[in-house]
Amino acid sequence: MISENENTCLIKVAHSPDPDDAFMFYALAKNCIPTGKYRFTHKLVDIETLNQLAHTGYYELTALSLHAYAYLNDKYILCPCGASMGDNYGPMLVAKEKFTHEELRKKTIAVPGTMTTAFLAAGMYMDGPFDYVVVPFDRILDYVEAGKVLEGENAGREVAAGLIIHEGQLTYMKQGLQLIVDTGVWWMEQTGYPLPLGANGIRRDLGEENIREVNRILKESIQYGLDHRQPAIEYALQYGRGLDLQLADQFVGMYVNDWTLDFGPRGRKAVELLLERGWQCGLIPQHVKPEFVD
Repeated sequence: MISENENTCLIKVAHSPDPDDAFMFYALAKNCIPTGKYRFTHKLVDIETLNQLAHTGYYELTALSLHAYAYLNDKYILCPCGASMGDNYGPMLVAKEKFTHEELRKKTIAVPGTMTTAFLAAGMYMDGPFDYVVVPFDRILDYVEAGKVLEGENAGREVAAGLIIHEGQLTYMKQGLQLIVDTGVWWMEQTGYPLPLGANGIRRDLGEENIREVNRILKESIQYGLDHRQPAIEYALQYGRGLDLQLADQFVGMYVNDWTLDFGPRGRKAVELLLERGWQCGLIPQHVKPEFVD
């Protein structure tokens, strides 16, 4: 946090360029709510890049995968608002044909990043490490359809399935792909809890007063979007790759809802369970208990 003067504090915000995150930050981006002495700047980057950047602590407020939080809890504390929860839905494994669990374990899967919660959930579903190639999340469907990576350093590498996040969960059928497993459904069957995917973290060194105020303003921004849904959806639509207004509204409804205003006891327990099971499976190196802004 940089104090431009004694009455102004700059908060650098980072979130992914996706309809749900854009919806949450609409009121802040468009100056729809008072923010007092805090001035917010916005950087939009894909979630895996945000997970990696968070290790530097550059952003005071940043979207995080809850998988990545297991490596960042010394730098960031979780906001109780801003959750992305898969309530009996979530990241999906898709392919051109219906593979069994055992068949899928022998295939190469295109994934959006190793610090995403999607990757952690897939690892738990697959019962441990699996063969993967990291590619941009918005190219996964094209690569699975083609059967190979089409560009970049892994161009030509064969892929049989893809781990899809964001709007791909609503559009994969258009490319003739089939659902192998919805990890959110699988997680609910395994645990009885929603799958916690993402959150917002505030840098711990801001101090208690600033942390609480930034968290309060973020919640107010989310509430403003929910209260002014039409303009917030129209703003978010610009980040909805391949989504029309109706699908964008559906996607935002999946990930911006009552869970987003507050994790609540059940949501907090879901985060605790995710991190505990990830550690028990050997996919997270240490047992991390989540800490939330009071």
